Amino acid sequence: MNRSPTLEVGYVARPHGTSGELAVRTFDPSSDALHHVERLRLRTREGAESEFRVTSVRPGPKSLLVALDSVETRTAARALQGATVLVYRTDLPAPAEGEFFQGDLVGLRAVTPTGEALGQVEEVWNTGPVPNLVIRGTRGELLVPFADDFVSTVDLESGVVVVRPPEIQER
Repeated sequence: MNRSPTLEVGYVARPHGTSGELAVRTFDPSSDALHHVERLRLRTREGAESEFRVTSVRPGPKSLLVALDSVETRTAARALQGATVLVYRTDLPAPAEGEFFQGDLVGLRAVTPTGEALGQVEEVWNTGPVPNLVIRGTRGELLVPFADDFVSTVDLESGVVVVRPPEIQER
């Protein structure tokens, strides 16, 4: 499977302060990806992308407060509100054995252990102790916890994830 050189890690929630800082909400609240990068890309709602140098990242009340090299006013920051935040995968530490970038799970074909097609991973939700794969397809929408009891195999090269949705777990 051909993976993008960038990973979506969050979005610009709002401007913060008067000096151009951005309040960024990450899709995975436990992610420290923005602390590892010196650059990022922002994709506006209109689809335009620009690269920026990160000058600082610090924790905020519900988001990370990010300062970028050429965003120096509240007006400039406001223009980026709603933009998707992307980082280059080469700028991040590689995932450990058995770990994955959550963005790489989106787009995988989901099948049962017997090979029955369930659909495609459309999203990853981080709403509890483990992320949930949102699979849409033949059975409608399935939420599958990304845990060993429910996900037996992730094969990024072939673009397949083998899952046992909660409703078909053996009792």
